[in-house]
Amino acid sequence: MAEPGTRANPLRVAIIGAGPSAFYAADHLLKQEDLNVEIDMFDRLPTPYGLVRAGVAPDHQKIKTVTRAFARTATDPRFRFFGYVEFGRDISLDDIRRYYHQVLFATGAQSDKHMGIPGEGLRGSHPATEFVAWYNGHPDYRDCSFDLSCEQAVIVGVGNVAIDVARILSLTPAELARTDMADHAIAALSASKVRDVYLLGRRGPAQAAFTNPELKELGELAEADVIIRPDEAALDPLSQADLARDGDRALARKVEMIQSYAARPPAGLPRRLHLRFLVSPTELHGDANGHVSSVSLVRNRLTATATGSLVAEPTGETEEIAAGLVLRSVGYRGLPLPGIPFHDRWGVILNAHGRVLDPGTNAPIPGEYVTGWIKRGPTGVIGTNKPDSVETATAMLEDAREGTTFAPGDASCEAIAAFVRGRQPQCVTFDDWRRLDELEVAAGGRAGRPRVKFTSIEDMLRALGR
Repeated sequence: MAEPGTRANPLRVAIIGAGPSAFYAADHLLKQEDLNVEIDMFDRLPTPYGLVRAGVAPDHQKIKTVTRAFARTATDPRFRFFGYVEFGRDISLDDIRRYYHQVLFATGAQSDKHMGIPGEGLRGSHPATEFVAWYNGHPDYRDCSFDLSCEQAVIVGVGNVAIDVARILSLTPAELARTDMADHAIAALSASKVRDVYLLGRRGPAQAAFTNPELKELGELAEADVIIRPDEAALDPLSQADLARDGDRALARKVEMIQSYAARPPAGLPRRLHLRFLVSPTELHGDANGHVSSVSLVRNRLTATATGSLVAEPTGETEEIAAGLVLRSVGYRGLPLPGIPFHDRWGVILNAHGRVLDPGTNAPIPGEYVTGWIKRGPTGVIGTNKPDSVETATAMLEDAREGTTFAPGDASCEAIAAFVRGRQPQCVTFDDWRRLDELEVAAGGRAGRPRVKFTSIEDMLRALGR
């Protein structure tokens, strides 16, 4: 048979995962004029779009419009979506090798890192990933429970996820009701007793990972004052020197905004969002029922390493903050997939520029590729995935043109569809998803909201008449 890529013998690609990195790669692969590519995209959930649906804050509707471009890719006749089909449960790597020329893993970073301090396992202490998935209606987390009866909550970390969580905890019921947040979360957060939210950053304002638009939003909250200590907003000499040397205008603007918040007198609003710098949690303390009750902090100072980077060093000065809810947002990591080489310390699939590597020889494994956070680690925003995915897709096309692919026994559309439906009869197509999307948007329209989400797989299948 001729090399794959012709009309008679298309290059068949399986993509595992349906988030932004998966769609960016699919779009690039389908744009090739000299190769005929056909793509099947698989996701363990019936819904596509990954963290755009389950991770982007529900009050950030503009960011979610990126799915319009993904939907255009999905309506290409050379593209198929198989939702509610899980790699490792319904299909295996051996199965993929029998039906496809290449496989691309785009499964993201689904797990969180731990703080590694005493008391982290107390009730009321959670990873921020769970909280985000809960309020976004992810089916795996819809039944989670978070104690919102306390008056003080602590969020460890100052990245965009941490600041999203802080903002969500500070929204009014009216603000929540205008979002596509899951109904169960709107009800719980509308009844929340939390009045003080603390974000803890171990380094200074110049090292905070959140972006300027996220920071600006804090000052626009209807009923929450932003509280920043002037001494923590001030830059230390090392940070001042770095900022002057780098000339980063966006970073300079970030520091200016932080310092302007610090100089602003509180307006006496019902809630307070405290942004702290140069502090690290050292222990969570619990009450008699094993529920978190307070957080011990140590104050830090910045020192320079041999390479010039600035790291936090404890000073020995300590304090304690009362808190009945602690959410850690100190980093994320990917999870290993059955049969795929994994770098456990880095939390990514072992790869070089998107080509999966054999751990024994460090040579590329023909036909296997990776993109997104499971490729490079949890860095960047949604748009960062585009060049990353193009790099991997380019490697896939180069290898296909050289004939370095799997050698499937039967790569026909019909054989693949029959196989997948035999393994998972309840699999969901993109047309099925469009029906679910229409139902959600229609329900949202009746409620004056962007959409009302299905939050259980059973309800999704029932809505499709399954």
